[in-house]
Amino acid sequence: QVQLVESRGGLVQPGGSLRLSCAASEFTFSAYMMKWYRQAPGKEREFVASITGASVFRNFADSVKGRFFISRDNGKNTVYLQMNSLKAEDTAVYYCNTYVGTMSYWGQGTQVTVSS
Repeated sequence: QVQLVESRGGLVQPGGSLRLSCAASEFTFSAYMMKWYRQAPGKEREFVASITGASVFRNFADSVKGRFFISRDNGKNTVYLQMNSLKAEDTAVYYCNTYVGTMSYWGQGTQVTVSS
């Protein structure tokens, strides 16, 4: 069974930085695209960033371009989301995601709160 476990988020001041990680297991991690999504209170879950298996291609939502960066370490089966210049509107539960076979898998989510 595919497992995705996000690191703990936290409370960050506006303008601050935070790095999330997502540890994956029970599938050939290096072969699959990994994504980050987020869901703010009262809003639908939205795409944040994606990275292909060999890190050749990355894609970012317009709202985070230039501030967030996605990377992965296939030796550690882990994907990262580096978040810089955080804003109050980045407050959300962040989820990592992958699609293996016919199934979409999600982590449990981690809360990121940006507030002074």
